[in-house]
Amino acid sequence: MVDEQDRLLPVANVGRIMKQILPPTAKISKEAKQTMQECATEFISFVTGEASDKCHKENRKTINGDDICWSLSSLGFDNYAEAIVRYLHKYREAERERANQNKATSTANTQDKVEEDLNFTSTQHEIQTEITPAPLMKFRVLEKGNSSSPKKPS
Repeated sequence: MVDEQDRLLPVANVGRIMKQILPPTAKISKEAKQTMQECATEFISFVTGEASDKCHKENRKTINGDDICWSLSSLGFDNYAEAIVRYLHKYREAERERANQNKATSTANTQDKVEEDLNFTSTQHEIQTEITPAPLMKFRVLEKGNSSSPKKPS
């Protein structure tokens, strides 16, 4: 059986979120944090369960942001759904911009690397043309224990 504490949101995170809205001098009791922890966990489970049912009916295994927005709306949390839809849209837009910036940076880095490689190759070529090759040396291979002639296969 799963321990009840393992299925709940971390109480420290819930307390931190609660403190953000309160004045800096406000105190929050342990009991208040635990109550909010249980309520927030139940709310998330409720919304996620509805989204999961929708995905199951559509033969999908992954719940996405649009499913959560649909779930909030279908459960009567229209105000939350509208806010989450706006947030999701802004989040996706920011992700696209970041991907484009990474692509542009990657392209610039690739161009720099090509230029470095070209410079290295030309420098390497200049060095190689200045070095004169060493004379070839020949070695005779002898088998161990026999210094006169190689052993013939039997």
